[in-house]
Amino acid sequence: MERDGQEELYDRLAARLKEAHAVVRSPQVPEGARMALSRKLLVISAAAKHDLAGAERRLERLMADMDAGRFPARQGEVRADGTR
Repeated sequence: MERDGQEELYDRLAARLKEAHAVVRSPQVPEGARMALSRKLLVISAAAKHDLAGAERRLERLMADMDAGRFPARQGEVRADGTR
């Protein structure tokens, strides 16, 4: 990937991470899910240092889950769909 493409990808990923952090802080996210989601965002941020495209894919999947209302449950908690 050429340098300009990487800069565009970096800018796009940074903007999406900022958006994701705002979603995690919103009242629509259950309190128990916030810590798990914050950890996932930190992992994605760390991964971006080595693999921008992979980090972007992971972030897009996480954002799609959050948009669909799929939040991680606390350990031992049962989600609305019956899964753990």
